[in-house]
Amino acid sequence: MKKIYFPLLSLLLVTVATTHAQTTAAGRKTLSFDKSWLFFQGDPSGADKTSFADAQWKKVDVPHDWMILGEYNKDNPTGRGGGYLPSGTGWYRKHFTMDDADAAKQVSIAFDGVMANSDVWINDFHLGKRPYGYISFMYDLTGHLNFGNGKSNVISVRADNSVQPASRYYTGAGIYRHVRLVVTDALHIDNWGVYVTTPNVSADKATVHVKTTVVNSGRSTQNFTVKTTFAAADGKPVNASTSGGTRSVPAGGSVTVENDYTITKPELWSTDKPALYQALTSVSVGGKVVDDQTTSFGIREAKFTAEEGFVLNGKKLMIKGVCLHHDGGAVGAAVPLRVWERRLQLLKDLGVNGIRTSHNPVAPEFLDLCDRMGFVVMDENFDTWEANKVRGEGGYDKFFKQWGLTDTRDMVMRDRNHPSIVIYSIGNEIHDNLGDSSGFKKYRDMQDLIHKTDGTRPVTMALFRPNVSKVYDNGFAKMMDVVGQNYRENELVAAHEAHPDWKVIGTENGHTLSAWLPMRDNKYMAGQFLWTGVDYLGEADWPNTVNGQALLDRTGGSRPLSYQRESWWSEKPVVHIVRKRDNAGGGPMVADWTPADMAAYTDARVSVYSNCDEVELFLNGKSLGVKLKPANDAPRDWSVPFEKGTIKAVAKNGGKVVANDELKTAGAPAKVILTVDRPKINNNWDDVAYVTAQVVDADGVLCPNSDKVVTFSVTGPAVIAATDNGDLANHDSFILPYRNSFKGKCIAIIKGSAMGAVMVKASAPGVATGSVAINVVK
Repeated sequence: MKKIYFPLLSLLLVTVATTHAQTTAAGRKTLSFDKSWLFFQGDPSGADKTSFADAQWKKVDVPHDWMILGEYNKDNPTGRGGGYLPSGTGWYRKHFTMDDADAAKQVSIAFDGVMANSDVWINDFHLGKRPYGYISFMYDLTGHLNFGNGKSNVISVRADNSVQPASRYYTGAGIYRHVRLVVTDALHIDNWGVYVTTPNVSADKATVHVKTTVVNSGRSTQNFTVKTTFAAADGKPVNASTSGGTRSVPAGGSVTVENDYTITKPELWSTDKPALYQALTSVSVGGKVVDDQTTSFGIREAKFTAEEGFVLNGKKLMIKGVCLHHDGGAVGAAVPLRVWERRLQLLKDLGVNGIRTSHNPVAPEFLDLCDRMGFVVMDENFDTWEANKVRGEGGYDKFFKQWGLTDTRDMVMRDRNHPSIVIYSIGNEIHDNLGDSSGFKKYRDMQDLIHKTDGTRPVTMALFRPNVSKVYDNGFAKMMDVVGQNYRENELVAAHEAHPDWKVIGTENGHTLSAWLPMRDNKYMAGQFLWTGVDYLGEADWPNTVNGQALLDRTGGSRPLSYQRESWWSEKPVVHIVRKRDNAGGGPMVADWTPADMAAYTDARVSVYSNCDEVELFLNGKSLGVKLKPANDAPRDWSVPFEKGTIKAVAKNGGKVVANDELKTAGAPAKVILTVDRPKINNNWDDVAYVTAQVVDADGVLCPNSDKVVTFSVTGPAVIAATDNGDLANHDSFILPYRNSFKGKCIAIIKGSAMGAVMVKASAPGVATGSVAINVVK
């Protein structure tokens, strides 16, 4: 079999307005279609018809996840995978008008995701069906619309999530991602029709290759030209424009135009400095621009090698990654962008530089964030092929045979311009037989399709127990561009030693020291992705409803294991104190100095996570000794006779203090204090503020054993979108304005409703009330 080598990957992202109308000078209009939908949870007959009476339906804006608003019940058919939340069918309808001026235009509707098995109608005409709830899709409305004042249009969407269990993790339900209306001339750039690569990159210059597909939906042949101009991230023009000459496209046809441009002294995109450029691609007829698209892109060289692992811009980069599911905790699957921005920043602060989209296409704006914030991404399509999985028997395996290649193609077409994406994965722990010709064909068909659609990135999959399935020996692994394996890290090391020409990566890994060292000690390992970065809904045994194996809980709170990983992955000096919760080393690790039963707690087993040369531990000012950094990155451990007061760790490099950490014993709860992650938020759907309530003693020390009920209230132009805590077994609805403090903390997610000053207050029985101010702008 011909060996495929990927010398470099350097790509861009396509930016599309999701929260406002965007009109170019050429006349292309990209209009948010999120507001003023009508929703009904159920399956009424005739709801696809324009004449259907929907006046009593609930008014909602999308993105909208009705599943997260339901009640937890152990007997719900979603089961452990869906977090025991309800399933069923939901309908959405929207009444709208179109301007007469657009009557001769091409009009399309774009959905970033509908969960699941969606059917869409416009004015009684069935546009199509898409089973996969994670895929983005577009329908042409041309020829089915009414134009002019007083002439209404009705679009109807049915989302059917009733067949359960549909997934091993929480899916959400409904139109849970953004929707847009796109209006263009008959001659226009195709959907996902701009594709940019940089085949040659150096510090002196970069070749930017722009491939543009132009569609002619008109009735006659058109002559046109395509041109691209460039600007730096600060808006200053870059002298690299050119024209590809006049081309011709027949009625009903399409033509792809390819042009090369040179940018001198480029700023290279990297995880440390994610520099982005702007490209404006325009299509002109007779000297008049009829369509254009703006693209943000990053110039960078990326490759996987059998010797150095992953190399970015000529330097080895260890991918320190995490797996992430698509839900946002208390907001369910309809996730405001700020939720992801906050989570990604918290992960970056721990040293994380990579994201695996487990196990499905994510919202496009999530990838925009990765581009801007400097994460490398493994873009993954499926959790199942044709063989189902336990607790997911009603899922995608029913549709793979018909839709697998279509959904894979659409994912790659949509995502191939993001500089953050460096590799595709086409399956997670697939249970299909990978030892016969049918299994080989399924993999090869998808890999070949990706090579054809995007020839710049390699393909992998998350192999499941490969030594058991014999895929290392039967030729399956040999045809993979990069060999990926879940867990059993030493097996992957042994596979590379047996096949030194293989490129290898850990696609899913645990948090343990034994999982970390194989990557640290073998430079050919491209990296690993921890399971997981943030807690996700579902895949939990009742009474738990949340999978709790992550670095961060679903509120963004750090777990002790995140401190250990930070000590291995962060470039800055790190020191953190943790202890075993129970006496003499019992229970899980906690990061406090306030035992629940102080009378019975005499023997504290303390660990210090640090990347520094030496750490000295103090208890109430008395030194408990100095310990040097172990060669194997293990924590430094002490057995400490417990005393109330303060325990402190002081870390040094070269004899100089570079970091310290301390924990104090809390007294009785005295007050609630509030903090907010940002004092100003914008008045739009994608922006929120996180208000954290902490129950503290009179000196402001967190009371980690407090479970007081905290009630939030808001005055001013804002609403409480959700409340939450880190309790894996909390069954209260997220939309309630109160929440038990879990380990002394809980949060409220605040969303603006108009411009102005907002005051958030939080009260709890027997303690003083706290408050914090937020300003809603724009």
